[in-house]
Amino acid sequence: MSGTWTPGRIASVLGLLAAGVLTGAAGWLVVDLWFPGGLVLALLALAGLFLGGRIALGTGIGVGAGAVGWFLAYVILSVPRPEGDFLLSSSGIGMYAYLLGGVVLAVMCATVSGPGDRPVSAAGPAK
Repeated sequence: MSGTWTPGRIASVLGLLAAGVLTGAAGWLVVDLWFPGGLVLALLALAGLFLGGRIALGTGIGVGAGAVGWFLAYVILSVPRPEGDFLLSSSGIGMYAYLLGGVVLAVMCATVSGPGDRPVSAAGPAK
């Protein structure tokens, strides 16, 4: 990992973690609501989250923070309640496709490298 752990970097990681939780919960709802289109929409949201985290932090840590938040939401929503039912339905191939697609997108975004592989700076280029 390049860079040091500054307060801004820690806040960015925590923000990506929270965005991952929200994206995961929203994706779960959308996949159940509109199956073919909802799955594509949820995977596009995950791709944006993971790639945005990669670009913002310049390392795979940005992808990892979003992926951990997404997976936490996925697991929490899929655990059965004490009454024996689920908080949200987890039946059908859509949820498995959402899980597999999210994992594939996270791995792709974490391993990609390109010219934008450095953290974004608001200060601009040094002269």
